[in-house]
Amino acid sequence: QVQLVESGGGLVQAGGSLRLSCVASGRTSSIYAMGWFRQAPGKEHESVAAINYSGDSTHYADSVKGRFAISRDHAKNTVYLQMKSLKPEDTAVYYCAASGREGTLRYAFEYAYWGQGTQVTVSS
Repeated sequence: QVQLVESGGGLVQAGGSLRLSCVASGRTSSIYAMGWFRQAPGKEHESVAAINYSGDSTHYADSVKGRFAISRDHAKNTVYLQMKSLKPEDTAVYYCAASGREGTLRYAFEYAYWGQGTQVTVSS
């Protein structure tokens, strides 16, 4: 089993920055792809960013391209989401996900493990 714990969420003004972290524990050797998803009230769960095992391939939702950056540190079993130029529409619960599959995975069904989520609120 794999456990994922997110941190770094909070309240920030529009234009500000936050960095989310997700630490994996347990059978971390089984983790290949990782990703970040978000869900805002009344909206669908959506993929925000994804990264492959080596970190040399990433994918971003069009809505966050140029503002968000995903990265990972294998030594720390951690994946990050650096968020800049935040907008009120970025307000959501952000979830970290991990998969035993390789690649930049964009769909929730491709991930087997999920964190509990961290709230990001962007005020206007």
